[in-house]
Amino acid sequence: MEKLVEQLGVASLSKSQVSEMATYLDAHVEAFRNRPLDGGPYTFVWVDALTIKVREAGRTVNVHALVAVGVNADGGREVLGVDVAASEDGAGWLGFLRSLTARGLSGVRLVVSDAHRGLVDAIGATLPGASGQRCRTHYLRNLLTKVPRSAQPWVATMVRTIFDQPDAASVRDQYGRVVEAIAARFPDAATHLDDAREDLLAFSVFPHEIWRQIWSNNPQERLNKEIRRRTDVVGIFPNRAAIIRLVGAVLAEQTDEWTEQRRYMGIELLTKARLTLVDGDTPTDTTDPIPAAIAA
Repeated sequence: MEKLVEQLGVASLSKSQVSEMATYLDAHVEAFRNRPLDGGPYTFVWVDALTIKVREAGRTVNVHALVAVGVNADGGREVLGVDVAASEDGAGWLGFLRSLTARGLSGVRLVVSDAHRGLVDAIGATLPGASGQRCRTHYLRNLLTKVPRSAQPWVATMVRTIFDQPDAASVRDQYGRVVEAIAARFPDAATHLDDAREDLLAFSVFPHEIWRQIWSNNPQERLNKEIRRRTDVVGIFPNRAAIIRLVGAVLAEQTDEWTEQRRYMGIELLTKARLTLVDGDTPTDTTDPIPAAIAA
């Protein structure tokens, strides 16, 4: 706590002051983490995990802060939840997503993330009707490790042309052409790209106007940098509760700031996205029927 308040110009704190501040923050963060998620449907959700060091059983170990951000029915962004898990495996993600649905998370059509272990299965088990979008930025970094350094600019340029297309059909056509072009020189990289096709192109069934907002985890990355800026001051946390206290306070503050900003997405585009066919489902939106004026 002293390391944190030093950033505000406070030289030292008494034990009673530390206890009072911790008690206040704990109550504030718990209210934020347990609030009902009644602003849905949350059509788009971004999830990510940050590795943080903590002392447990006399050792310093890595744990993972799981964070979810969603776009609510008004088109604004809000942090949906945060938790700490021992690993990023399926059990961690499953428990985290279940806690969100128990608080009211619903209407999710797309979950944007990196290739976290077990996340795809957790999405299927907790968010029926939602598909997963693999962050194109993180994926490209992984793909470039499959080719020589000298060829990386060419491969990166080729892959980016996939996302420059005007409609879903053109995106898929270009994807096929890029796989063929890369296969001529780097067959292993082409196979890697071909295997990731559906994960990378989930965004393309949604309205073109919001593609840039949903095809990567870049919005989450900016939030992660702010979390890192605060957690780096501490270094190694004494326990998991301390992680929740600090990270939760940062996320609650960020959500308050977002409520004062303009909408992240337009309501009409969100309505259109909720009616999008995903994985063969039907265009029925029971969570938020289209107003007659829009339908007309």
